[in-house]
Amino acid sequence: ENPTHIIACVGGGSNAAGGFYHYLENEEVNLIGVEAAGKGIDCEETAATLVCGREGIIHGSYTMLMQNDDGQIKEPYSISAGLDYPGIGPLHAFLHESGRARYLHASDREALEAALELTRLEGIIPALESAHALAALQKIKFSPNDVVVVILSGRGDKDMEAYLEYLGYKS
Repeated sequence: ENPTHIIACVGGGSNAAGGFYHYLENEEVNLIGVEAAGKGIDCEETAATLVCGREGIIHGSYTMLMQNDDGQIKEPYSISAGLDYPGIGPLHAFLHESGRARYLHASDREALEAALELTRLEGIIPALESAHALAALQKIKFSPNDVVVVILSGRGDKDMEAYLEYLGYKS
């Protein structure tokens, strides 16, 4: 049985590309990428390229990227180092433009809350990158028969300082 939804975090997009690959031609599978909105998409401290970026060239690829009016790369922001990237891979730019995949965004706070919920429920401390994908679960309406795959990558122990600070144990 195929999943009905595959959800993955997207910075440059390699993690999501690996999860989406086998289902690209199966339109019954909903492909959902989740970008890092940082402190929000209405401010400068974000890495949500598809929302705040525009077409340009980065690392020799024509894609969507965060840039200023002069075309210079803008510094992105995310609590997650792995999603703190000023562009998105050309595959994801294409999937977005063609409508084959849907892209959402999750703020630092939403990602942290989703990570803490997974930790409470399952005892798994996810990497902050993957926590963005978990945050999308609150933004999508699922049916009882849906089979949802959330791609978890990395490990959360490297992010403990951010988790502890969020919980008020460090300042």
